[in-house]
Amino acid sequence: MRFTRDITLGQYYPAQSVIHSLDPRTKLISLMILMVYMVSAVDLWLYAGFSIVLILTVVLARLPFGLVFRNIRPFLWLFFLTFGFNAFQSSGKILFQVPVVGWSVTTGGIERALVFTIRIALLILWAAVFTLTTSPMDITDALARLLKPLKKLKFPVQEFSLMMTIAIRFVPLLLEEAERIQKAQMARGARFEGNLVQRVKSLIPLIVPLFVSAFRKADELALAMEARGYRIGKERTSFRVLRFQQADYVAFVLVLLMAVPVLKWV
Repeated sequence: MRFTRDITLGQYYPAQSVIHSLDPRTKLISLMILMVYMVSAVDLWLYAGFSIVLILTVVLARLPFGLVFRNIRPFLWLFFLTFGFNAFQSSGKILFQVPVVGWSVTTGGIERALVFTIRIALLILWAAVFTLTTSPMDITDALARLLKPLKKLKFPVQEFSLMMTIAIRFVPLLLEEAERIQKAQMARGARFEGNLVQRVKSLIPLIVPLFVSAFRKADELALAMEARGYRIGKERTSFRVLRFQQADYVAFVLVLLMAVPVLKWV
């Protein structure tokens, strides 16, 4: 399962960089704003700008490009499906027609397909950059601080933040477990090759032990948390006190300035 080694969502890459040192709330809010920008944008030039900003962010974060961009490989099927579906869904100059079915591929359809495909790719890459530069504990603290006003509505902020962080952290763990189970089954004679139907059938004996392993890990995590004094509903403190620094305000200004071209082209 090559894709298990390609997905880095949920993994943290420690490094000494400007991006790593930013307040996790700054990175989380900036990620949300960038996602809104990308969902709102409909022009290819804007996505070229988003791509340049992404590359600059990766450089500033001192992340290996291969580590970030290999997240694209497992989703190639989604990109092809998105591109193919949208290429036939717009008007414009007809480039060619598909025989038999009579579907027409137009210039507008190609542009629309590129916009949606690049949008999905950038959303995946930005999410990967966020998790690679923000530790799970920082994500928990950021969510808890940002959602703190909801406590007045009796919303379980701490539990929700912890649940989201554990879910993100479990992604690489489950992928590693799936690869381990696959290798064990291949050593016993299992085959994961062949046509599409054969591959789907071969995944059934992989899914069952993976679910069993996931429930076992969840139970072990619950026991470990209880042994360390974790109790639902109890107020907890944090070793690291989050404070916005000058770099955080600069980052906010730069992200907000990106709204100028977005509003112009929307």
